Amino acid sequence: MKRWIKWTAGSALLLGMIVVATAASGLYLAEQKRNRYIDIKPRPVAYTTDAQTIERGRYLYASRGCTDCHGAQGTGREFVNDGKGTRLAGPNITSAGVVARYQPEDWNSVIRHGVKPNGRPVLVMPSEDYNRFTNEDLNALVSYVRQFPPKEGTPAVIELPHPAWVLYGLGAIPDAASRIDHQLAPSRPTAAGVTLANGQYVANMCIGCHGADLSGGKIPGGPPDWPAAADIRPGTHSTDSALARYPNAASFVAMLRTGKRPDGTPIQVMPFESLGQLSDVDAQALYLYLNAPPGSVKQEVGSAAAGGQKSSANTVPSGPSGLKLPG
Repeated sequence: MKRWIKWTAGSALLLGMIVVATAASGLYLAEQKRNRYIDIKPRPVAYTTDAQTIERGRYLYASRGCTDCHGAQGTGREFVNDGKGTRLAGPNITSAGVVARYQPEDWNSVIRHGVKPNGRPVLVMPSEDYNRFTNEDLNALVSYVRQFPPKEGTPAVIELPHPAWVLYGLGAIPDAASRIDHQLAPSRPTAAGVTLANGQYVANMCIGCHGADLSGGKIPGGPPDWPAAADIRPGTHSTDSALARYPNAASFVAMLRTGKRPDGTPIQVMPFESLGQLSDVDAQALYLYLNAPPGSVKQEVGSAAAGGQKSSANTVPSGPSGLKLPG
């Protein structure tokens, strides 16, 4: 009996030591990972004050998720606060905020690649969704944001419980920069219309939650109680799929506008404040693409590097920067 007690106590002690060592290793790796340097080839954004371009930028800002994190006026916004240690807020992106000293190439690095002007990764930024922007659309979006009058706002907030930082350090929770193929060329311009090509382009906004191939699964970095994203891959749906709930474009568009399924039940997590701003043409094109039969489209949606986790940019660790993991 005594031998059994000693063996049990010893095993528990060993297990505890392994857990502590793993946690310590994860926190150390998280510090290294968030301070790594990512070399992005500069591509300056072309600023413009052209009215038509600014209007296109306004539409993209409203419909592609920017308001969900930065607010309608760009002054920043808290978008996650579960009361359990997870609190996230997007920063003020008016000229009075973090973008005040941005150079034309910095906008490209941050928005398309999830990389700050100093070469460090942006930890909470759905750059997977924006990596495939055409040059024209990126120019339009940035030009619109630069029109915001300078206002006081909120700074970026990233407060995560220690287990989340451990998982980040161990690679279980990737940041956007590690999920993007940084060598991928921007998308070519696509004409507006209810077409497969336009639907495929619009579907890029779904990558951050549904994955590069839109197969769904656990949302990277989301709180534990968030439901998994649905599998919405074109040409792969069965009668049990999420899209089977929407027999026509009208029912799908209604869901984007209301945040509710046809049976009236609400859908959790999805950014309906932005999705509801999609034009009828883009929403219908998205429905057309997501319901495309097998073999009718070339699967080019996505920006994940090979394996879905590794960046193809030159990435090197940096020296200590004094940054501390919030918790």
